[in-house]
Amino acid sequence: MRRALGHLRRQIGALVGGFDAGQGGRRLRHFQPSRAHLNTLVAAAGADITARARWLSRNNGYAVNAVESWAGNVVGAGIKPSSLIADADLKAQVQRLWLDWTDAADAEGLTDFYGLQRRAAREVFIAGEVFFRFRPRRPEDGLSVPLQLQMIPSEMLPLTRNDPLPGGGAIRQGIEFDAIGRRVAYHFLRRHPGDVTDPGLAGETVRIPASEIVHVVDPVDAGQLRGVSRFAPAVAKLFLLDQYDDAELDRKKVAAMHALFITTPAPAEAFDAAESDEDGARVLDLQPGSVTMLAPGEEIQTSSPADVGQTYEPFQYRTLLQVSAALGVPYAYLTNDMVRANYSNSRLALLEFRRRVEAYQHAVMVYQLCRPVWARWMDSAVMAGALKMPGYARRRGEYLACSWLPPKWDWVDPLKDARAEIEQIEAGLKSRAQALSERGYDAEQVDAEIAADRARERRLGLAFGAVGQTAASPDAPSATTED
Repeated sequence: MRRALGHLRRQIGALVGGFDAGQGGRRLRHFQPSRAHLNTLVAAAGADITARARWLSRNNGYAVNAVESWAGNVVGAGIKPSSLIADADLKAQVQRLWLDWTDAADAEGLTDFYGLQRRAAREVFIAGEVFFRFRPRRPEDGLSVPLQLQMIPSEMLPLTRNDPLPGGGAIRQGIEFDAIGRRVAYHFLRRHPGDVTDPGLAGETVRIPASEIVHVVDPVDAGQLRGVSRFAPAVAKLFLLDQYDDAELDRKKVAAMHALFITTPAPAEAFDAAESDEDGARVLDLQPGSVTMLAPGEEIQTSSPADVGQTYEPFQYRTLLQVSAALGVPYAYLTNDMVRANYSNSRLALLEFRRRVEAYQHAVMVYQLCRPVWARWMDSAVMAGALKMPGYARRRGEYLACSWLPPKWDWVDPLKDARAEIEQIEAGLKSRAQALSERGYDAEQVDAEIAADRARERRLGLAFGAVGQTAASPDAPSATTED
């Protein structure tokens, strides 16, 4: 019955026409994609995709370069907060306390909060997702704010955990939902399934409330629960290209081992200059400038190994372009090949790449990681008495208001860009505050530093360029700052 209905639909489609993509003719007869939801596909193949992506990120040079380039552009030295609290003194206190805390943010003690951001960007690129657990600490631990973050890899949340729960809830791919679809908890494994050095019980899970977990993921489908590696569309090409390169390298290596071949009409009679190797094969060890006498009838032929051919480099280039498009990383960033790049096409590629990065910074890194951590950090700081904020429970939204400043972009020709930005500010098309925020700086902090520098220069009688001359002039007004 189902086959008959499918045949009927194809007949109707052939009569109606319209979309070639929906036809069942000769060209698309064998194009039968799965209609399963992405969650089903991830449950079936997600573990293999992640394992292959991790293997490539450890063993393939292009994959390593892509991961590091992505993390460096998304996070750089860190996506940093600038509090929007109106009280300047309280804002300065919040910023100082945050800066002190960032050094102790990592529960493993391997990096600071901005290093955790970079690790998160790498993990989401490789595995499609990563988790952070809030770990409250005791006052005797000596932290400026009693809070740390524990990073949990995606393999720790089993894709195979799917169970119905009383009351209409369910556990889907390790995530517990209530009856109306809200995330309630995560059921993590106590030990990594691939870590044999951990003596914990394999397969044992622990339930952690969703309020204690930050799930960083870049979803591509509506209703998607778990992440998919960005390597998914590039795994096959990267792996096969790697094998092809290895085969070419081995072929050239074997060919280079054979410099000369000697033919003789009497193979049973060994020539005097020949020796036998470990396998019993006759070899002739030549020295620079040596002259070897051969027996009558023996001839020497040089080895002429086949070259890789003129199509090798164009083939590599086109294949790597496809890999670059699949990963969303410019070709030059993927390969470090600057031969084909010039200023114009490099800038065009960077503009497109940076738009993608900015969208990712806002939608994933800031919204999913930075904001929840900032809110939990401030709650912990107020509860621990590290911050005094009157009416915090009532004015919590006001106190939490914050701008997150990504690292500034460096251009190929910074002088031209700086001049263009100055002209935009002078023409009123952009404010200094906006220009500074785009460079990853807080305008109020920069202005305060400039005012302090000028005051110190006047006090010491120093003069540096036009700014210094104005500051050192006895008739110059007191230092002020403008936007």
